[in-house]
Amino acid sequence: MKTAAELKCGEKVTINEVDIQHPSAKRLMEVGFTPGQEIELVSKSVFNDPIALSVRGTVIALRKSDADCIIIS
Repeated sequence: MKTAAELKCGEKVTINEVDIQHPSAKRLMEVGFTPGQEIELVSKSVFNDPIALSVRGTVIALRKSDADCIIIS
């Protein structure tokens, strides 16, 4: 099972599911990280945390711990 935190720059994937047990899951789903959406890793910071993901035409910065609950294909 691969998560959004493991993406490489420029990689585009589809979200399979969001782990609803994670404390940030509801917030992530509210901003557009829902199953079936395509996401792309736009950039990583110097120390690889946070990461910038593009979803629905918007770039959103996430901590890797939050991106771990986004399960991808």
